[in-house]
Amino acid sequence: MPDVKGVGDGGRWRSKRLGELGSSIFSEVSQWKREAMANGMDVIDLGIGSPDKPPSEAVRNTLAKAALRLDNYMYPAIKSDMPFKETAARWMDHRFGVKCEPAAEMVTLLGSQDGLAHLAMAICDPGDIALLPDPGYPIYTASLALAGVQPVMMPLRAENGYLPDLDAISDEVWRSAKLLLVNYPNNPLSAIADLDFFRRLLKKAEMYDVLIVQDLAYSEMGFDGVVPPSILQVEGAFRYAVEFHSLSKSFNMAGCRIGFLAGNRDAVGALRELKANIDYGAFYPVQEAGIAALREAMENTGYERAGSLYERRRNRFVEALQRIGWEVELPKATMFLWAKLPEMKWGGNWDSRTFSQELLRKAGVVVIPGEAFGQEGKGFVRIALVEDEERLLEAAERIGAFIAE
Repeated sequence: MPDVKGVGDGGRWRSKRLGELGSSIFSEVSQWKREAMANGMDVIDLGIGSPDKPPSEAVRNTLAKAALRLDNYMYPAIKSDMPFKETAARWMDHRFGVKCEPAAEMVTLLGSQDGLAHLAMAICDPGDIALLPDPGYPIYTASLALAGVQPVMMPLRAENGYLPDLDAISDEVWRSAKLLLVNYPNNPLSAIADLDFFRRLLKKAEMYDVLIVQDLAYSEMGFDGVVPPSILQVEGAFRYAVEFHSLSKSFNMAGCRIGFLAGNRDAVGALRELKANIDYGAFYPVQEAGIAALREAMENTGYERAGSLYERRRNRFVEALQRIGWEVELPKATMFLWAKLPEMKWGGNWDSRTFSQELLRKAGVVVIPGEAFGQEGKGFVRIALVEDEERLLEAAERIGAFIAE
C-alpha cells in the first residue's frame, strides 16, 4: 500500500507552485501577533494596510438598501456591470481627464488584487518574461509564479528617487519582456512618479512592444499638494498601458472587494475573458456602493479625500518618531512609512525580521519587515498609518523605549 501523507503536512496535496508564491513573512507576523496577544500584550497593529475607518454614511446606506433588494441575489454577471463601469469612466474623466470606453476599455474587479493576480495568466504564456519592481507588493511575484512567467527584478533605490533605472535594463531583456509593472504611489516605498517618468516609460514600451501595467491603488492619497497622475493621461498611452484602480484604500472599502482595470482594450479584454471563466462578478450591492462612492467624490463639494486623514497622521507620527531618535522621512503619498532600521542604543545589529519580531514581543507594536517586499527591502520596515493619532503617538512612545533599551 502506498504511503499516504496526512492532511496538512505540506506534502502530497500541496503543489510546488505554492512554494513560489513569495514571502511568508505576513503569516509569520500574524503568528507573532497572536502569541503576543495570548500573553496579554496590548497590540498596536501597524502592519497590514487595511483602513481603520468605514466608508461614508451615504455609501453604507446605499450598500444596506441594495442588500435588501430581492433581485440582487442572482449571479452578478446576469445583471450588467455597465452602471459601475460607466460611473468609473466618468470618475476617470473627472479625476484625470482620461476618457475610457466602459464596454471595451474597462473591466470590473473583485478589488485590484483580483486583477493583479490574474493579469499575467491572461496575457502571458509560460516561459515569458515580466519586469517587476523590487521592493514590490507580494502579489506581483506571486501572480507570475501562478502563470509560469519568469520575473526580472528592477531595483528601486533612493539614489534614483525609487524609480526603476530604465536605461540599466538591457536591450535583450527589453526585447524579451511581455510586460513591465510599476506602482506609483508605491507600496511599500510611498514613492511617487510624475508624467515625465510615465512618458519615458511609454517611449520604451513603444520601442520594445512591452505592455506597461500601472497599479494606482493609492491615487487619492497624495500629501503636501501632490496629486498622483494616471499613466493614461499620457498621449497614446492606451496603445501600451493598462492601469489598476481600487476603491479599497481611497474610499475605505477594503472589505467590499471592488475595483477596475482601464486602458488597452486587448489586455483588458483578455482579463475579462479569463475572469468570465473564474467568477461571476462583484456582488451587485457592492457595485452600487462603489457607484455611490465615486459619485460622492465627483459631486460632493465638501468631500474630503482619504489622503487628508493620512497626511495628518503622517505629520504627527513622524514628528513623534523623530523626537525619540528615529529619523524617518516624510512620505509624499500612501498610508505607509518606509523606514530604515533605527540605531539601537545598545549597538544591536538586527535584520528587519528580528527587529520586527522583538518590537512586537517587547513593545506590542506590529510593523512589517522590509524583506517581505523583496531583496531591496532588507534593513527596512513598513509601518501602516492605520490607527488614530493617539494610538500612533502611543506606538511612538513604545518604540522609543524599545530602541533605548
